[in-house]
Amino acid sequence: MSWTDEVGEVSRARLLLVEDHPTMRGAVRVIFEAEGYEVAEVGDGASALEAIRSAPPDLVVLDLNIPGVSGAEVLRELRADPATAAVRVVVATAEGEEGRASAMRLGADEYLTKPFGPAVLLRTVARVLEGSGSTGA
Repeated sequence: MSWTDEVGEVSRARLLLVEDHPTMRGAVRVIFEAEGYEVAEVGDGASALEAIRSAPPDLVVLDLNIPGVSGAEVLRELRADPATAAVRVVVATAEGEEGRASAMRLGADEYLTKPFGPAVLLRTVARVLEGSGSTGA
């Protein structure tokens, strides 16, 4: 995991994609990079926790169904640690609407159900970064 570092570049939001499907990760990365975000990616929960603790991003796009440490446990650990508690998290998962209440209780800033379009993803991330994410509903 490493952040893109371009000299002279205005500070851009740094995003971490936590998704176990390489094709999905790649597609989402392209969408975010086209909008000027700095993007790092990992494919499992343990790597996500390590990446977030070593260089906290501005926002994490987190799949709940990832190998090893689950996405729910990643979210729980992030919120329990004062060093990472303020990192914004958009859960993006195929679990469906039934997982929304649980993810929001764990501290997700927003919840998206796969499949979703690029515009919905970008609007959601922008809204959460601006501080007007969901209120838990």
